Amino acid sequence: MTRVLIVLGIAAVVFWVFSLVDVALQPPSRHRGVSKGAWIAIVILIPVLGGVLWFALGRARPQAGRVVAPDDDPQFLGTLRGASDQDERIRLLEEELARLDAEGDDPTPEQKRGEKPAPDQDGSAPDGPGSDGAR
Repeated sequence: MTRVLIVLGIAAVVFWVFSLVDVALQPPSRHRGVSKGAWIAIVILIPVLGGVLWFALGRARPQAGRVVAPDDDPQFLGTLRGASDQDERIRLLEEELARLDAEGDDPTPEQKRGEKPAPDQDGSAPDGPGSDGAR
């Protein structure tokens, strides 16, 4: 019987210390009923019952924020650009693409792959960079 009382006594002390630390570490906004100092006094003066009261009545649950989809959130929708901004951006990109297509200085597909250029009509390799010019 004494072993059971010793184990219960140790469990009561551990619960009391845990309750006291929990009361002390919670921000004041998470205390219900009375102030933080009053809850500390209750847990100290009424060891086990004070801890039970703290967890049952005094500790407020954290407020879970409501998750809002982006298309329902007015703050997010206000950050989006209007359709005219998108149209302007598309117009600028199309102009840039047209300008790049007009340059026409793109290398041939063979040159992009690193292949040798095709021979001229007479069967010889064309003179260009990389040829030594001697035939």
